[in-house]
Amino acid sequence: MRRLPMERPTDHYDARLFKIDEQLCALLQERREISNHNPGYPPFKSIECWADRYHLYPDLLKSLFGILMNEEEYLPVIEPSDFRKYVPVLRHVEQDNQVYTLTGIRQYENASVVNLSIHGDYRERDYEAQRKHTHIELELGEGFRCHIDQGTSTGGDAAYGFVVSPALPDDLAGITFVFSEYERPLRRKPTGMEIVFRME
Repeated sequence: MRRLPMERPTDHYDARLFKIDEQLCALLQERREISNHNPGYPPFKSIECWADRYHLYPDLLKSLFGILMNEEEYLPVIEPSDFRKYVPVLRHVEQDNQVYTLTGIRQYENASVVNLSIHGDYRERDYEAQRKHTHIELELGEGFRCHIDQGTSTGGDAAYGFVVSPALPDDLAGITFVFSEYERPLRRKPTGMEIVFRME
């Protein structure tokens, strides 16, 4: 989804903090490298111990480690520009009373937008399944970055647009689109549901 631009919340800055803030940035980089971009989340007991030792608020530290765990969410967002063409695909997969359709791809100079629609008969789904909201992620393999750009749902139907960068080739032969379902955003708690479209 698109992110609103950040505005500096105040003009005030205590310049005596500059070296400390720079050290914080260096430590964040070191932390990222040691964890190989997968830091996890410290146990609450450790957080409470650190809060007590360094006279900090536990909820502040919990929020901080939550942000650090979700660093991928802050990657620069690619905005597709300079539309070139539309590539129709129209492939579908039926699974669990749902029809998943890879409808087509909008090609731009710097990215592609992959369109997925889902049609399900809500009358055949139980109440719990209807009210449970899940997250769909697209994976194309190494070399491509994918993020959801738009999504809508009503009744048993849903439609998603995924931005892929760099742009996909116009000839999709050999490309495999893998749509995976997760209980939480940022690929947290996979449900095991996976829809695969292999282009030939």
